Amino acid sequence: MVPVDLVAKLLVAILMLGVLAMVVSRKSGISYVPLFILLGVLIGPLTSFVPRSLSHELFEYVRVFGLVVILFTEGHNLSWKLLKRNSTTILLLDTIGVLVTAFLAGWFFSWLFGAPLLVGFLFGAIVSATDPATLIPLFRQYRVEQDVETTIVAESIFNDPLGIVLTTVAVAMLYPNAVSEVFSAFSGHVGIYGASVLYFLYEVIVSALVGVAMGFFGYWFIKKAEIFEFPEIEIFALGLAFLTFLVGDSIDASGYLAATVAGLVLGNFKVLGKFRSIGVMERVLKAISLEVRFNENLSAIATLFIFFLLGASLELGIFAGNLVKGLLVAYFLMLVARPLAALPIARRWGFRRYLFISLEGPRGIVPAALASLPLALVNKYGEGTLTLHWAEVILAVTVITVFASIVTETLWLPLLKKALLGTETVEERVRKLQAAKRA
Repeated sequence: MVPVDLVAKLLVAILMLGVLAMVVSRKSGISYVPLFILLGVLIGPLTSFVPRSLSHELFEYVRVFGLVVILFTEGHNLSWKLLKRNSTTILLLDTIGVLVTAFLAGWFFSWLFGAPLLVGFLFGAIVSATDPATLIPLFRQYRVEQDVETTIVAESIFNDPLGIVLTTVAVAMLYPNAVSEVFSAFSGHVGIYGASVLYFLYEVIVSALVGVAMGFFGYWFIKKAEIFEFPEIEIFALGLAFLTFLVGDSIDASGYLAATVAGLVLGNFKVLGKFRSIGVMERVLKAISLEVRFNENLSAIATLFIFFLLGASLELGIFAGNLVKGLLVAYFLMLVARPLAALPIARRWGFRRYLFISLEGPRGIVPAALASLPLALVNKYGEGTLTLHWAEVILAVTVITVFASIVTETLWLPLLKKALLGTETVEERVRKLQAAKRA
């Protein structure tokens, strides 16, 4: 049993150093995510202030609970109006884009490291999701046009849970009998590769349906309870997020995707719901605003713990030994895989905007949270195609990829904005005005 004082020591270190990192980030303009990872390395493998085994054990809990809160909250922040306006682009990026990214990154990882293709695909699935959270302040600072910003952010909100779904499919291919009865049933009829396709579709469709149902249930409950002013809205919403996750998980769907969709429904209640009066709508709006602020604070804390514990979980010898190849993978992902994955939107957006969107897709919270999953799988189910060595390599290369992509894409954003979005052609300006009128 882990000593209580050791856990308390870890919590104090993460919280206090996290506040320091956020202050430094705000004053310097440097993203806080690389700082969190570096400070995690400091308290973990560098100084052994916190044992790696403890960091890894806690990380397995934090990544699940943290992702549910983060994705549920992200769903609230999606505007239904803007989502509909850019739905074609978002759909292309979050289906073809995610799959192409995962396959290309997985192939390159396998080729460069000499790993089995299934191990490469697991890595590709883990790093397939983007996370522009660290770029949003820069989007506002450099006045990136709203449609471009909304597309990049909305793409990320949906490809976060889809990246998790794809990772689940990769895990099912590596451990067919350890993941899902649904996958096993599919594979018995159409083989492992056919089952992977069907399982992916099952997870996406069923998870979305669960999320919609739970979102409307939450909206209905809040609407009924608003006559009591519902001071416990924050507790209810948090419970709803985890209930949605559990319902999705219990039927072998993706609880993460379900939680995201439930958050989307709740966050857009003014568009999707009906009210008896303006007064009722205002009280529900007040209640959901309180809930969103509460969950945003929890999301910030979850992000802090995920990146700190990720850094503290690293094995420095393996990290250093794979640094050069890891950087090659990271820049292949940024400069080759991502632009190729985004090619289907090029005609719709024009070359310059397509290129800007392609080059601003850093990896973040979901790859970080999933980075140690291969280690957990090997510890639980034993070695097979996925060995302890490959699990450690995936962890190290994922951290390198997250770190390199955030630092690089933060630094080159103002240059890309000036070069690619600084001026508009007449055709682009007309298309933008037409889109605004349709909205």
